[in-house]
Amino acid sequence: MAYGCLALSMSLVGGYVALSKPLVAAFPVLLLAWLRFGIAALAMPHWLKRAPDEPPMTARTRWLVFLESFLGNFLFSICMLFGVSMTSAVSAGVIMASIPACVAVASWLFLRERITVRIGAAIVCAAFGIGLLALSPASGAHASATPAAAQSSMPWLGNLLVFCAVLCETAYAVIGKSLTGRLGPKRIASLINLWGFMLSMPFGIWFALQFDFTAVRFGTWALLVAYALAASIWTVWLWMTGLRNVPAAQAGVFAVLLPVSAALVGVLVLGENLSSPQLLAFVIALVGVMLATWPARRT
Repeated sequence: MAYGCLALSMSLVGGYVALSKPLVAAFPVLLLAWLRFGIAALAMPHWLKRAPDEPPMTARTRWLVFLESFLGNFLFSICMLFGVSMTSAVSAGVIMASIPACVAVASWLFLRERITVRIGAAIVCAAFGIGLLALSPASGAHASATPAAAQSSMPWLGNLLVFCAVLCETAYAVIGKSLTGRLGPKRIASLINLWGFMLSMPFGIWFALQFDFTAVRFGTWALLVAYALAASIWTVWLWMTGLRNVPAAQAGVFAVLLPVSAALVGVLVLGENLSSPQLLAFVIALVGVMLATWPARRT
């Protein structure tokens, strides 16, 4: 059940990352982040209540909750939304294939887990795949855009921001493992969403005062609600539920489903194309994931 929760969580993350492209075209990124947190906050106020068997939060737990929200929720959303607005969902999927290797490095630094030769090779593959992607020309939606639009989209900056989101996701996995031993999954999800709402509030109000909400279509509003529920409730609850019974480094294995689902949504739903360099980069990144996640031989 824990493995299923982790797999479904990462699949949903990859899906909503790709589907956020139409949303960033309709809303300013910072306004979109604030609306996401606000909609989710309205849906789960009852999750804020402490369970009878849950100990009171210490100062360290409160600090971890803030970091979990700031890095894994607020900054991840900002970097990812800005990133996918400047690059393709397929490119974002290739970059996100480096998450397992990044989680392995973070586990070594903070959890004192040993990095084997295969993990080192996986990190090299992920870095090479990202480098190949950065040197490849834009394709899909960008290839069909006008020269001015392609220049303004700045895919290299979008790729860099998506990689920053990868680092935020890495911190999310490591810090989340510490929180699951202190708080329940529902309370973690509600607390970090509330912090995200408060952090994005000044920017959200500023853009809301200047934004014409009547110009947004009903289908876009429906997609926004689904995005908010998936990003702030379903994926967080599923991830924290699975993380309670699985080590952080092992949970990072399931991040392979994030780039796979993002790329599939980009190709099947958004009509993007896989160029040869992007396909090669994606294959190299997945080889790195296989090296990092292949079960070790038992002695």
